[in-house]
Amino acid sequence: MTMAKKIKIVLVKKQMTAVQLAEKLGTSPSNLYNKFKRDNFSEKELVEIAEALGCKYEGFFFLDNNEKV
Repeated sequence: MTMAKKIKIVLVKKQMTAVQLAEKLGTSPSNLYNKFKRDNFSEKELVEIAEALGCKYEGFFFLDNNEKV
């Protein structure tokens, strides 16, 4: 499963849109959508995304109930 798909799953589970995530990250929605399209995320960006989504990132996303994505 691609990282972009994993992020999208967490977005659904957190009831957040990509536009809301982009806003929390201080980037434009178009920049975030391009990253999704290319599936091009640095480790630093993944940590920032996890923080913005209110979950932990350790190569995986861990939701509040410890579900791993």
